[in-house]
Amino acid sequence: MTALGPEEIRTRVESDFNRIVDVLNQKIALQSISAKGITADHMKRSAQFVADLLREVGVDTKVVQSHNPDGTPGAWEVIGSKNVSEDAPTVLLYAHHDVQPVPDPSVWNTDPFVGTEIDTRLYGRGAADDGGGIAIHSGALKALEDDLKVNIKVFIEGEEEMGSPSFIPFIEEHRDEFASDVIIVADSGNWSAEIPSLTTSLRGNTDIDVHVKALEHPVHSGQYGGPILDANTLAAMLISSMYDANGDLAVPGVASEEPVGGLQRDMDEATVRADAGIVESYRLAGTGSLAARLWTKPSVTVIGFDAHPVEGSFNVISPETTFRLSLRTAPNQRPEEAQERWPSSWWSMRRSVPKCGSTSSTTAWAGPWIRTLRPPRTHGRHGGSVRCGSGQQGRGWLHPVHSGIAAHLPKAQVLVTGPEDPKANAHSPNESISLPALKNNVITERCCWISSPSKKPCKACRNRIKLSVIRFRLERMTESFFI
Repeated sequence: MTALGPEEIRTRVESDFNRIVDVLNQKIALQSISAKGITADHMKRSAQFVADLLREVGVDTKVVQSHNPDGTPGAWEVIGSKNVSEDAPTVLLYAHHDVQPVPDPSVWNTDPFVGTEIDTRLYGRGAADDGGGIAIHSGALKALEDDLKVNIKVFIEGEEEMGSPSFIPFIEEHRDEFASDVIIVADSGNWSAEIPSLTTSLRGNTDIDVHVKALEHPVHSGQYGGPILDANTLAAMLISSMYDANGDLAVPGVASEEPVGGLQRDMDEATVRADAGIVESYRLAGTGSLAARLWTKPSVTVIGFDAHPVEGSFNVISPETTFRLSLRTAPNQRPEEAQERWPSSWWSMRRSVPKCGSTSSTTAWAGPWIRTLRPPRTHGRHGGSVRCGSGQQGRGWLHPVHSGIAAHLPKAQVLVTGPEDPKANAHSPNESISLPALKNNVITERCCWISSPSKKPCKACRNRIKLSVIRFRLERMTESFFI
């Protein structure tokens, strides 16, 4: 069978695009918030919706409930397959069907659970993260029809936004259903809605809880204030001691590195400031390229702080407090390693601050991710590049699927892409997805799968050839459709 040309591919996707957008609207309306209970009925309904959707485009799917490491019930997951030939390579498609909560709908410009099209963007919770990923997979499979030349497996996760506690046990329990040659993770983003990219590195993540204690009980600030600093001030001094004068994280043992494969282009500061909503008077922290600061250098964020609220405060010295740090580690450093080095490093830094009780830390939950597709011409850490607009990018975050896949499916090559762009506002009010970019994402994913080699080598060689074709076509077709 002759491979479809670019115009036919685009025609098929465009003819199906109303359905794709409708799928996304239906997904938004499901309100599949995993934080309201990963085992709850609304999450099961969301999983069933996705299973039915993929079944309509030819995938034999089922909804399976996972189990946490302690044996308790976990998330509702969707797995399935479509086989064309035992000699064909296998592609595993990943996305997740759960979404973030909406703490305050009043800060949204639209109803967060009604898909609303404004200009060229569709607004709604989960439109980008990760309903867009599900829509991409659905659209690509629909467009392929009888031209599919690879076996397909799918895994649509139900608890990604909760840190995927049952992910590893689920992989181990369903290892055969995950076995694949290439894994496409549709839960990342692009330089912009107009410029596509492949993700070549992801920072790791670990949470660290720090407990600071200065007193056995509160005391009067008028009587003891001066020689005794309150626990909140001591905590602030500890936090500030992590940074040098330039705002770079300066914790001994916590690694830093430059973008993988070299910096193809830097992020535009004005665009970053606008996309993030940075106030005019704020000066960006750190040194070096913005890309490195966002993708490959470590960062720390205080994500929780136990302190008395301003309302109802009174004049006492706070005896103790706890704060939580989210540490993003460089792609080549294990979070466990950084976490192990943190306490000793912090104790040495604490020489500049008053003695302040004890510190403690949590366990690292997600490793870094950095893999290459072979040949390195496609993308990678050794100087290869992606020929799709600006090409490769790193990401400042990951979720356990990346480290879990790397550890438990080591033979599979992982391609990280997705529907998001800097304006998507994933996890935030007014989340949205670019509809033109969504269409191009569907076309690109569809183009990865349609070629097969003309020769008939042995099974192992044929698989390698086909995988190479997949990578080449991704490279070529992203050029064709995005540039």
